[in-house]
Amino acid sequence: MINNFKGKYYFLSNFYSAPVNVDGILYANNEAAFQASKALNMQERSTFANLNPSAAKRKGRRIKLRPDWEEVKEQIMYKICFEKFWQNSHLCDKLLQTENEHLEEGNTWGDKEWGTVNGQGKNKLGKILMQVRAAIMANR
Repeated sequence: MINNFKGKYYFLSNFYSAPVNVDGILYANNEAAFQASKALNMQERSTFANLNPSAAKRKGRRIKLRPDWEEVKEQIMYKICFEKFWQNSHLCDKLLQTENEHLEEGNTWGDKEWGTVNGQGKNKLGKILMQVRAAIMANR
């Protein structure tokens, strides 16, 4: 089991620096793409493109959420994660090398929705990454 996205497995984190093109905008990392997706306006989204993950997360807390955010955020996260690995072949290879390992974003910052704290939480990001891995394996 891979129970955190640090060290050797940091590449699984949304904070990992890897370019990802989503809806025609090239972001520096997944966190910037995800936070930008909280807005519907493409011009506003583009202001996230070159932000580091921490700055993107801070900015994402201050923007007005699109009205359907709660309904679409998991689909958006899947799309962004899929694109990260599909567009970056070296990361795709590393993801596939995790084979059938359970992926869990264990964290110390209290995120029990996207990850887990002391093994407790929904682990939505880990589950999405396992779905992405399965989809890529099926298409190779």
